[in-house]
Amino acid sequence: MLRLKRLAVLSLFAFCAITAGAFWLLGVTDAGLPGAGNSGAGVRAAQSAPPQTAGKFVPLASGSAHAVNITRTVEPGWLARTAVQTGIPARALRAYVAAAGMANAAAPACGIGWNTVAAVGFVESHHGALGGGHLAASGDVSGPIVGPGLNGDGFAAIADTDAGALDGDARWDRAVGPMQFIPSTWKMEGKDANGDGVADPHNIDDAALSAAGYLCAGGRDLTTDQGWTDAIWSYNQSEAYLAQVGEQAVGYAELAG
Repeated sequence: MLRLKRLAVLSLFAFCAITAGAFWLLGVTDAGLPGAGNSGAGVRAAQSAPPQTAGKFVPLASGSAHAVNITRTVEPGWLARTAVQTGIPARALRAYVAAAGMANAAAPACGIGWNTVAAVGFVESHHGALGGGHLAASGDVSGPIVGPGLNGDGFAAIADTDAGALDGDARWDRAVGPMQFIPSTWKMEGKDANGDGVADPHNIDDAALSAAGYLCAGGRDLTTDQGWTDAIWSYNQSEAYLAQVGEQAVGYAELAG
């Protein structure tokens, strides 16, 4: 009888452990799928929002142009120092700072910091370096960054929505670019940040601004715990993802001083 009781207890423990592991796995398999879920519903509790940091800008000289179509540009000295301090490539950092500035100009209540945009960029593609790539001076990735086919095998099942135009797959959608947008989300949220007339998910300027705008959507205030949590959760419905982006955003804020 004692052996049977012990066996029952061990079986119950094993079942709980396996179930918990399965739910954790399901939570992380949607990595890199902006908009794949329910825009914030289902989060058990808000995570503490990291500080939202702002970059340093200088006005554009009259008649000058800038790679990012914004009325102010990132101050070169600040950019160089902060890139070294944080380890973020300067080309990516410039895009993140400009994206946060433009997103806050469009939605002043959002309060998004460049460090949150950068944290998402790091988790999604190591700032465009995933697979050994890099960002060109234009902001384009050196080679397409394309995620696995979303065929329901360990990921959400999302049938092709763009005839393979962005991801090269006419059967299943795949997340693309340095901020890992799925084509259906890019169709709704993609923005042309560099003023070349094309919204390109493989360009860091366009992708960063689109991500910042997506995170600010719905009147969110990212300076609050709930607002920040809802924003990141809408990008990827995973508690592990929330924790990773939050930790990275805090780290960037501290390194940037």
